[in-house]
Amino acid sequence: MFTPTPLNLPSYPFKITRKDDVVYIFDELRKKHLVLTPEEWVRQHFIQQLIAEKKFPKTLIQIEGGLMLNQLQKRSDILVYNTAGEKLMLIECKAPKVKITQAVFEQASRYNSIHQAKWIVLTNGLQHVHAKMDLKKGSFAFTPEMPDYQDL
Repeated sequence: MFTPTPLNLPSYPFKITRKDDVVYIFDELRKKHLVLTPEEWVRQHFIQQLIAEKKFPKTLIQIEGGLMLNQLQKRSDILVYNTAGEKLMLIECKAPKVKITQAVFEQASRYNSIHQAKWIVLTNGLQHVHAKMDLKKGSFAFTPEMPDYQDL
């Protein structure tokens, strides 16, 4: 059974239910109950931070969108768009026990080779890494903070 890990993110009043021995969390964007895994715990906290703290519009956040990479079906955890439909931010969520390493950044970078988002954000709920991409130069710069939506 899932035991929540305290995260380095604000706490939010989630709707958590239990049926038999399975714990569920209500995803307000997808409007459904999801099995509460460590990664989902991080994802739901990060989504709430995007909305409540960083003022990201709910309607411009896509969760677990599919993509094709080297003829393989993959999924990106969170994609944020602007009102013109351009991809602004790719967010990769990991369980708290998964360290944010170069390999995790490379995975997100491969996904972003398809998405072409202006930002890559990695989080395991404890550590957060933010990189502003320069798509024309094929380079990036790490930043100490993730921007508010209005600053994207």
